[in-house]
Amino acid sequence: MYAILDIQGQQFKVEKDKKIFVHRLPNSEGEQLTFDKVLLTEDDGKIVVGKPNVEGVKVTAKVLAHVRGDKVKVFKKKRRKGYQKLNGHRQNFTQILIEGIE
Repeated sequence: MYAILDIQGQQFKVEKDKKIFVHRLPNSEGEQLTFDKVLLTEDDGKIVVGKPNVEGVKVTAKVLAHVRGDKVKVFKKKRRKGYQKLNGHRQNFTQILIEGIE
């Protein structure tokens, strides 16, 4: 059984006991979460597509940790003008564990 759900504008395919990284959530570590925006569910070959959400289906999860992603270097240059700029960025993520699809 799996579900596709919307978390902060991004879609994730989740299954029970799967760990995923999402953009930083305001919840503390160890806290339980419930997601209502389930777009699609699959159970033993039976697929239910929501319009826009599937009614009566919720996904429960637990916050494991708040982490930061790998550094991404952003380099800008204009040729023959002497302009160069280097910036770095690290995105904040929250690791969650999917506990169940109800």
